Amino acid sequence: MADGAAQFSFPKEEEKVLAFWREIDAFKRSQELNKDKEPFAFFDGPPFATGLPHYGHLLAGTIKDIVTRFAHSTGHSVERRFGWDCHGLPVEYEVDKALGITGKADVLAMGIDKYNEECRSIVMRYATEWRQTVERAGRWIDFDNDYKTLNVEFMESVWWVFKTLFDKGQVYRGSRVMPFSTACNTPVSNFEAQQNYKDVSDPSVVVSFPLLDDPTVSFLAWTTTPWTLPSNLALCVNPAHDFIKFVEESSGNTYIMLEKRLVMLYKDPSKAKIKILDRMKGSDLKGIQYVPLFNYYYEEFKNVGFRILNDGYVDDAAGTGIVHQAPAFGEDDYRVCIDHGVITADGHIPCPVNEGGKYFDEITHFKGIHAVPSWFVRVQPIVDKMLKNNAQSRWVPGFVQEKRFANWIANARDWNISRSRYWGTPIPIWATEDFSEMHCVGSLKELEELSGCGKLTDIHRHFIDGITFKSAKTGKTLRRIEDVFDCWFESGSMPYAQQHYPFENEAKFKKGFPADFISEGLDQTRGWFYTLLVLSTHLFDAPPAKNQIVSGLVLASDGKKMSKRLKNYPEATKILDAYGADALRLYLINSPVVRAETLKFKEEGVKEVVTKVFLPWYNAYKFFVNQTVLLKKEFSHDFLYNPTLKKSDNVMDRWMLASCQSLIKFVRNEMENYRLYTVVPRLLRLIDELTNWYVRFNRRRLKGENGLEDGVFAMNTLFEVLYTLVRAMAPFTPFLTETMYQTLKTFLPKDPNVVDDRSVHFLDFPEVKEEYFDDDIERAMSRMQAVIELGRTVRERKTISLKTPLKELVAIHPDPQYHADVKSLESYIVDELNVRTLVVTSDEAQYGVKYKVEADLRSLGAKLKKDAAKVKNALPKLTDEEIKSFIRTRQITIEGHDLGEEDLTVVRYFESSENSLETNTDKDVLILLDVKRYPELEQEGLAREVINRVQRLRKKAGLEPTDMIHMYYEFTQDLNSALEQVIKEQEETLVKVLKRTLYPISSKKTEHAVFVEEAQEVNGSTFNLSFVRD
Repeated sequence: MADGAAQFSFPKEEEKVLAFWREIDAFKRSQELNKDKEPFAFFDGPPFATGLPHYGHLLAGTIKDIVTRFAHSTGHSVERRFGWDCHGLPVEYEVDKALGITGKADVLAMGIDKYNEECRSIVMRYATEWRQTVERAGRWIDFDNDYKTLNVEFMESVWWVFKTLFDKGQVYRGSRVMPFSTACNTPVSNFEAQQNYKDVSDPSVVVSFPLLDDPTVSFLAWTTTPWTLPSNLALCVNPAHDFIKFVEESSGNTYIMLEKRLVMLYKDPSKAKIKILDRMKGSDLKGIQYVPLFNYYYEEFKNVGFRILNDGYVDDAAGTGIVHQAPAFGEDDYRVCIDHGVITADGHIPCPVNEGGKYFDEITHFKGIHAVPSWFVRVQPIVDKMLKNNAQSRWVPGFVQEKRFANWIANARDWNISRSRYWGTPIPIWATEDFSEMHCVGSLKELEELSGCGKLTDIHRHFIDGITFKSAKTGKTLRRIEDVFDCWFESGSMPYAQQHYPFENEAKFKKGFPADFISEGLDQTRGWFYTLLVLSTHLFDAPPAKNQIVSGLVLASDGKKMSKRLKNYPEATKILDAYGADALRLYLINSPVVRAETLKFKEEGVKEVVTKVFLPWYNAYKFFVNQTVLLKKEFSHDFLYNPTLKKSDNVMDRWMLASCQSLIKFVRNEMENYRLYTVVPRLLRLIDELTNWYVRFNRRRLKGENGLEDGVFAMNTLFEVLYTLVRAMAPFTPFLTETMYQTLKTFLPKDPNVVDDRSVHFLDFPEVKEEYFDDDIERAMSRMQAVIELGRTVRERKTISLKTPLKELVAIHPDPQYHADVKSLESYIVDELNVRTLVVTSDEAQYGVKYKVEADLRSLGAKLKKDAAKVKNALPKLTDEEIKSFIRTRQITIEGHDLGEEDLTVVRYFESSENSLETNTDKDVLILLDVKRYPELEQEGLAREVINRVQRLRKKAGLEPTDMIHMYYEFTQDLNSALEQVIKEQEETLVKVLKRTLYPISSKKTEHAVFVEEAQEVNGSTFNLSFVRD
């Protein structure tokens, strides 16, 4: 096959395809073609445009693009709107950093209006780069009709969502221990904090707390947050742990701590100079009071605090076994203190630091300590409903739904949805100063009517904070609270807000909810996936989507997080420029990351997609195109695909078509179940079958060497597979399939059912042709492939080139059907393996075949535990007859244990004194290959080497099969004229393959100029090859 891809640049071709798509406005046209078809609803999670897209975004985008392209090609109208997260802390953080803002005072001095407009000015900072990268990656999505969380229509729908929850009594104002952003002076949600945890170095401090009744003895407590000690209210131990009271000889001090954790104080506890005075359980310490470090809260909590509490959360892996409790700063601290009555949920919780993470000015006397209440959406009351709704969705992979997400839901806490910030959708609550009266606004119209403020066009804080209205009940003035929504509340509202529901598009929304499909990374199980479910359960008691694909994390090649600072990964744009988007897409989608596992990104993996998948596939396509030219030249035949051509009798044609249809059936089923990770390997397998089996085995037929009729059958088959493949692969590799399709469509008869054939992406996914299925042929071909692969492996092991003819191949198998299958394809086997004869037999004794049994250690270990080793050691003692009996009955008793085929594998092997026989097996068929060299076969092998040299020079010279040239040789060294004798005696073989005679240089006419010449070496002989144009 001519290497048509030698000078072909996949990335450059993709740029041409992009230009073509822009020229015909392909995406918009595809949407128009399907606008009246059954809707397929897709929700796209909104990223922030304040940063550039990375591999995680490209992965998620690729998954979304594949699924939505497939849905489009299977008869659906798919609205694909890009979304932007425009509000929240990520945006404000960038502004604060740029303007040097350190706190609330700076914002107020600047003015909330100016601050918010600064935020507005940067939210789309990288939108252009996002669009360029997403489009370059081949993703079709609507940027022109995008949704933005800052648009007033979106914000109004967020108000409606909140008011609906408020009116149902699912919103409350309260205090609770929450993660707090000291940089932004606001509480954040627990799941938001989870996504931003980083490994940092914390101090590890041991503090002594004297016992109230005996100050000469002290509890040794441990903390990594010593700045919380001023708010200490209790100490906690595990009731089941073992504690000691000991005296330290050097200091004379007496302490109580966990015996197992003495290493916290002494490098080698066995050498520590201490004397143990007493031992006790953690339960024995419960209730013992101690002297507080500070007296600021003593009077308030002396009757309930400053004592030892018991709880199982304290472990013995770190610290001293005694943990300091500061309920304002730790969820476990808070829970334990609530459980033991130290504090109450609605009572005072000591907090000695301000919103900036600094102690209050009066820290020495702890004046002015306060906690800022937040607004919460109730989640705990709907946990059971959320679990039910979660179970109604299909998650891929399933373990994320069943374990990770379900466990997160089961332990869900109420959701803090308020932020003490400025740039966000304002929470629409107007209240009196003491909150004795509150009114929640659900629309712009309602606020306009209540306040008489006139027409509202924007509802950010600086537009509405000054709006007040009177209470209809009491006449009191109601003012808006200062808080804005957590941006996760906004993105969780996107199914409704992107449609401006319920103010517009009610029918459209209801038809597309729940969504048919959503997809994001594994981290979003605690982010967007979660907030979507909370709100959809509250609003409609339904899941947000019917199908959800969860992807894993893309890491650097060393397994570390990708870091711009460390530069431990190649930039995505460089990968796209070097290998193309299709290669990156296929690399990502055919990796563990699609099963929610991690991927260590390796550039070599992307490169291998090009060399091992795209180049063979493209060469098969170019081979087809070249053969159409050859058919025209040799037979004056203009090839045109004939979809109604009678069924071919050729076994390879029937196998290739059957295999192709098996793939289409498989892909349809797997894509309908959203299992992308099973689809790509099957697609790649068909490409391998096409390039490495069908084209390789049918070159002569495709070149018309068996006559025009047979050549047309082969070409029709090759075209149908290529044409089917470009339509099946189009969602996965949109660029390469478009390139191939633009040429392939010129060989298609006009189809009146195709409205617009300008792009492969305007076509439907192939329908399954049941009439092509042929289980017998697929089985026979599979067995033929097994025999050939085993033979190739033997040749590689013995470093014997396929060009060297061998005498005999023996295939041994007990099943007569296996014999018939292999014999029916004998010509392909002997030709591919270059052997003279093929023997298929079940006579194992004649060839010295022996049996042995190997254990499946995983199965045996699980079943037999310690006896597994005993059974394994008994396996070599089994006789051939015992093993054959096991093959027949599939049952055997070894060392008193009944075992089956799931526990043991039978392996046949070969024992013979005949050194020329080499064996190989796939644990099904056993082959013996005679690797002895025979002189009469050597000449054929040398002839093949000469052919190879000629074809390599043709390829190097860029010649096509149809180019007419004369070929000459001139020996510079040929011992005993051995190779020249081969050329003369094997002339028929040479001409049959090369289509022309190889002449000695002496026959060249002097006026004919040589246009390419190269020195060659075969088996020690050297000669010059030269080509002259006809």
